[in-house]
Amino acid sequence: MTEDVLARLTDVLAQRKSQSKTNSYVASLHSGGLNKILEKVGEESVETILAARDAEVSGSNKQLICETADLWFHSLVMLSHLGTDAAAVLAELDRRFDLSGLEEKAKRDTH
Repeated sequence: MTEDVLARLTDVLAQRKSQSKTNSYVASLHSGGLNKILEKVGEESVETILAARDAEVSGSNKQLICETADLWFHSLVMLSHLGTDAAAVLAELDRRFDLSGLEEKAKRDTH
């Protein structure tokens, strides 16, 4: 299910990227350029962090899930703007399965 949702969303983002910015939120983000998209990713990151803190106190993950969805969505717009997509991220995550997290991080730190 997850890969299907990501594939569908990737297709929708690609279609909407070239639409009129007055008809598409995605197109309006792209027309604003990378900085506008990064601003949204940053905003959604903060909102996700705050929702996580609130979820720990309230015991409800509902807002956390909504904010995480917003963060993922805007991250996918960012990837699209830079010419890549969720498949590349999933491939990278898949590549890391046979590595310990500490080993993988150490390899990144040496590059």
